[in-house]
Amino acid sequence: MIRVLLADDHAAIRAGMRLMLEQADDITVVGEAADGAVAIRQAAALRPDVVLMDIRMPGTDGISATREITAAGVSDVLMLTTFDFDDYLFGALRAGAAGFLLKSVEPAALIDAVRRVAAGDGFLAPEVTRRLLTAFAATQPPAPTPLPAALESLTLRERDVLVALGRGLSNADLAAELAISEATAKTHVSRVLGKLGCASRVQAAILAKEAGLA
Repeated sequence: MIRVLLADDHAAIRAGMRLMLEQADDITVVGEAADGAVAIRQAAALRPDVVLMDIRMPGTDGISATREITAAGVSDVLMLTTFDFDDYLFGALRAGAAGFLLKSVEPAALIDAVRRVAAGDGFLAPEVTRRLLTAFAATQPPAPTPLPAALESLTLRERDVLVALGRGLSNADLAAELAISEATAKTHVSRVLGKLGCASRVQAAILAKEAGLA
């Protein structure tokens, strides 16, 4: 079973998300939180596979909570927002969020996103992907930033994996492109994240783009 924690300051949103997720026989909602501080405590206590985290909450916001949860290696975090492009998006992804989802998501898409994040893939809502890439390009410096020293520790295969992450490939797509098994692809991704100190594949993708590798 995929264990999910719901973090949103609106009880109606949490109830709706719970109702949609409970349609899946492989997902169970293990807890709820109305703010970031409670989400941090609940994540530490319940150890869910995925936290569905509202990006904007009173008190400790979703970004701060995500940073603490991912830094502790407790759970993967899938961010939720009402907006098709949120000013806090980059902050959330840099904090280690595994993806970004609109609250207006259909049940099947929500379940698919939770399954993909639990399996180690990232997820960006299709509605915001183009805007994200456009905004990212607009904020980029004219030349690639200096490569982090940690990149030098990557093997050639791991460098290929990082480039693939920068292009947004899933584990299955990465395996097909590199002619390796999906399990091997997942192992390579884990090693790349570990060497680069990244909490999520999305963080690694941002690093790859900033370094001009993707």
